[in-house]
Formats: sequence, C-alpha cells, structure tokens
Amino acid sequence: MSSQISPGRFDVLPVVVKNIIIINGLFFLGTYVLGSNFGTDLIKIFGLRFPAASEFHLWQPITHLFMHGSLNHILFNMFSFWMFGSMLENVWGAKRFLNFYIITGFGAAFLHYLIVYFVQLLPLLNNIDLEIAAASAGQLTYLESYREQILNMPNIIGASGAVAGIWIAFAYLFPNSTLYLFFAFPVKAKYLAAVYVLVELYQALQFDPKDNVAHFAHLGGMLFGFLIVKFWYNNDRLNFY
Repeated sequence: MSSQISPGRFDVLPVVVKNIIIINGLFFLGTYVLGSNFGTDLIKIFGLRFPAASEFHLWQPITHLFMHGSLNHILFNMFSFWMFGSMLENVWGAKRFLNFYIITGFGAAFLHYLIVYFVQLLPLLNNIDLEIAAASAGQLTYLESYREQILNMPNIIGASGAVAGIWIAFAYLFPNSTLYLFFAFPVKAKYLAAVYVLVELYQALQFDPKDNVAHFAHLGGMLFGFLIVKFWYNNDRLNFY
C-alpha cells in the first residue's frame, strides 16, 4: 500500500472520528435538553424527510447523520464508528475518510427513500390523486392535506447507514481480521460481513411496518461503501479527496 495513504503512527482517536463523535453527542444532548425544557423537536427539524415533502430542508441530508433516537442507538453507532472508522482514517487520512463517510451516508439515505417511494408512498399517492380528481370542493382541502401528511411522514435519523458502509470497507480491506462476536466467538471480518448483509437484506424484505429500523439505509450504506472502495483500489486513486 502506498505511503501516501498510510500514516506514520496509529492514532486511537483520529481527528475526523473524534469530531464526528463529539458532534453526535452534542446533537443527542440538545435533542433531550431542548425537547424536555422548551418543547423543540430537533428530530423533526434535523431528521431527513422525503425530498418532495414540505418539511424537507436542504440541511437535512447532512444533519440526519448526527441525530439519534435513543441512548442505545447512539452508543452502538458511535462504538462501531470508532472501532472501524479509526482504522480507516489511519489508513486513508482525514479528508479521504470524511468524504467516504458523507458519501456513504448520502447513499444510504438515497436507497432508503428510493425503496420507500416506490413501495410505500407511490401507491398511496396514486390513490389520493385519483380521489382528488373526483373530489368535490369540500373534500379537496382534506385530500390535499392528507397527501402532504403522507409525504411528510417518513423521517430517518442516525449514522447507521454510513457506519454500515465503514464496516463493509473495513471488511474489504482487512477480510481476514479476527473479530470477536459478542466478545467471545472469533470470526473473520469477511464472514461476519457476509452474514451482516444477508441479515439486513432478509429483514428489509419483510417490509414489517412495526420495524422502526431503516434496513434499506443500512444496505445502501453497504452498497455505496463497497462500490467506493472497489473503485478507489481498482483504479489506484490514492489521492482522491
């Protein structure tokens, strides 16, 4: 591997990883402080809405990556992000790693909303549009309001998609690294990655309305993460920023 992307020493908490963890922590703290004391819902403001919704804002594709709905959610994401992201940032450098993180986060959101639109939203919107075409003046306001409510309903938060991309990149670069499942069972990274993909795919295809996890976002992060790393290393783009 070229020294252009290899640091002189291993940093346990490199700069991008450190700052992203801090930002996530501040957003999480702000969510509960402002929500409890002032009634301000940061998840509503900073979570990512469907781009055609009235509550969508240009900052949301970035800010949704720093929002988490529970302590378990943020702790699991940030632990995984530090564990695998630190290795990648040490190997790639800060700029390359930050670009990878943002692109995989965007890719995760893109795949998630692509599936949500065609599988969930579009059938509902088509039915509403048919009703609007035949509606009386009294019904029109309600139907248009209902249509807007449907568009605003999806809202994704969390770094899980980007973290999934980081995990896949780690498994691609270090496939024979031994990881300890549940801190007890040694498994090579490449096998664990394969199981992770299959489990997420299975859960995603269930389309369970009670499942509050954005499995297609995880798969999107994995897909974009794999494609980016494959492109970089196949084309020897060591200076990509």
